[in-house]
Amino acid sequence: MAQRYGGRGGPRRSGPRTTGTAQQRDPAAARGHAQQLRQELRGMHGASYGRYKSLTGSWRFEGFTLQVQRVQPDPYAPASRVQVTVEADRAGVPQQLWDNPVRARGLAGYLVRALHRQLGKSRLRVDAGGQQVLDRSSCQIHQGAVQVRMGIDLPGRGRTIDGRAAEHTLCDELPEAVDAALRWTAADQQAVQEFVDSVEDTDALRNALPELGLVAFVADGAILPRRSGIDKRPLLEAVPFRSPESMRVSVSLPHRGEITGMGVGEGITLIVGGGFHGKSTLLRALENGVYDHVPGDGRELVVARADAVKVRAEDGRRVHRVDVSPFVSHLPTGADTRDFSTDNASGSTSQAAAITEAVEAGAGVLLVDEDTAATNLMIRDARMQALVAKDAEPLTPFVDLIRPLHATHGVSTVLVMGGSGDYMDVADAVVMLDSYRARDVTEAARELSQARPTGRRSEAEGYPPLRHRVVDPRCIATERPKIRARGTDALTVGESTVELRGVEQIVDASQVTGIGLALVGCARRGVLDGQRSIAEVVKILAAEFAERGVEAVDERFAGDFAVPRPLEVAAALNRLRALAVSGFGS
Repeated sequence: MAQRYGGRGGPRRSGPRTTGTAQQRDPAAARGHAQQLRQELRGMHGASYGRYKSLTGSWRFEGFTLQVQRVQPDPYAPASRVQVTVEADRAGVPQQLWDNPVRARGLAGYLVRALHRQLGKSRLRVDAGGQQVLDRSSCQIHQGAVQVRMGIDLPGRGRTIDGRAAEHTLCDELPEAVDAALRWTAADQQAVQEFVDSVEDTDALRNALPELGLVAFVADGAILPRRSGIDKRPLLEAVPFRSPESMRVSVSLPHRGEITGMGVGEGITLIVGGGFHGKSTLLRALENGVYDHVPGDGRELVVARADAVKVRAEDGRRVHRVDVSPFVSHLPTGADTRDFSTDNASGSTSQAAAITEAVEAGAGVLLVDEDTAATNLMIRDARMQALVAKDAEPLTPFVDLIRPLHATHGVSTVLVMGGSGDYMDVADAVVMLDSYRARDVTEAARELSQARPTGRRSEAEGYPPLRHRVVDPRCIATERPKIRARGTDALTVGESTVELRGVEQIVDASQVTGIGLALVGCARRGVLDGQRSIAEVVKILAAEFAERGVEAVDERFAGDFAVPRPLEVAAALNRLRALAVSGFGS
C-alpha cells in the first residue's frame, strides 16, 4: 500500500465514515461527470430535501474528482461531507516538495490555507487551522496527489432543495477554488517553497535539541507576544527576542543555514522577573514549541523537545489510582497515596497527579508556571517549616523534588517563578525577563543563594521509581460512540465527557477530535489491551502516528481531525471520568 503523507508531525461518530452501507450508496461509486451533476442539481430544485442523498458518489470534473461522502438528512443537521482529489499529474507539484513526511505536511498546510482563502464566504468549508502546521485529515498528499475534505451545508428553502444555489457552489465556486489553490501552475511557487522549507527547518531544529543537550531553543529575532488572548498572530511592534550572550547557541538548518538563539539546557531552568515583563509569554512560546508554525508567526524557530509537557493545578478534576506519594506522604483519612483516587482533587493533589501522569506517560521536560500552580505544592519556606512540623505536613514541595526527578528519571524542568527565591538553590540556569529582554542572571542568583541562605531544609530524600498503570479498555466506549469536540476545552466520547482545559498544549479543536478517535481506536484495535501500561500505549501511538499519520488515528472517519500528540491522548485518558485502572505493570 502506498504511504500517505499530509500533516504530521468503525463506529458512528460526529462525522461520517467514508464507506457505504446496503441502504446508502457507496460514496466511492462512479456517478458521472460535472455536467451530469449540474443537470441533477437543476432537476431537483424545489424537491424534498432528502433527495440530496442521491448525489452520493463520485463525480468527474476537469482536473479533479468530487466525492460526495455523506449527505445531511435535513438543512438543520450537521454539514454534508465531500472530498476533492486532484491527481498528481494535474496538481503538478514538484516531488521535492512532498518527498518526505515533514515536507508533505508543510505542503498540505500551505495548500489547505490557500484553498480556505479562495473559498471565502462559500458554503464550502475546509479545516485550515491557525498558526500551527498540524497533520490534518482535511488535506493530505498521496504520492503527489492532493486530497482535500470539506464540509458543505447543502442549500435549501425550508425543507426543499435550492438546486440553483447548490449548482453554483459545487459546479462553479468549487472548480474555480480548486484550480486557483491546488494546482502548481496557479500557485505562488516561491511562497509554497518558503512555507515547506520553513516547516522542515523547524522540525530539524527540534530534532537537534537532544544532541545539543538542550530542551528548548529561542531564536534571535523571534517575536514571542501574541496580539491578544483570541488572536494568536504575532504582536505588532513587539520587542524581538535576543539571547543573552552566555546562553547563545548556533545551529545549522537545512534551508536557513546557521542561526543563533538562546539554548535552554537540560536540568532546571528558572525564568524570573517582574510582573508583566514577559516570563509567562516566554513559557507559552516554549509550550507551543512542540509544534511547527506558519512562516511569519514569529515563533517559527522557537522549539521545545517533542516530549515537553505543561503541567498545572486543576481543582476539581478526577484522579484515578495515581501514585502521588512523592508529593503526598500520608493523608488524615489513611488513604494509600501510592494508589490515590479522588473525584474532586484539590489544587495540590491535582498538580501532583499531573506531574506523575506526565512523567509516567514519557514526558522528559516539564513546563511549570507559578501563576497556574498550587502554591503549597511548590514551596514551604523556612518559617512555615518551623511553625508546622514535617510530621504534621503531608505535602513535599516541588522545590525539593525537582532535582531528584532529574537525577533519577532524567526529567528536566523549565519553571516561571517570581514569588520565591528558594528555587535559586536548585536551578542550573536563571533567566531574567526585563521588559521582554532576556538576561542570564545565573551567577548573581548563586551568589545570592550563598550570601542569603534561606534556612529551609529539604524534605525529600529522592524520587522513587515510577508505578506504571494498566488501563482496563472496557472503560472506553467502542460501540458506535459519538465523538464531539467542544473547542479545545472538552471532549465527549459516547456518554463520557473529558475536561481538557488543564491540558494547555492542545491548540486546535481538530486535535480534540483526533484525541477522541485515538482513544476509541486504541480500545477497538487492542492497543489498550488490559496488559500494556500507559507508557507502552504512548510509545505504540507515537510510532504509528509517525509512520501513518491520519490513517493511524482513523482510516474511515470523513470528518475533520488533526493528529494529536500521544502525550495529549494520555492526558485525556487520565481525565476520562470513566477511567478504570486494572493494575500496575513493570
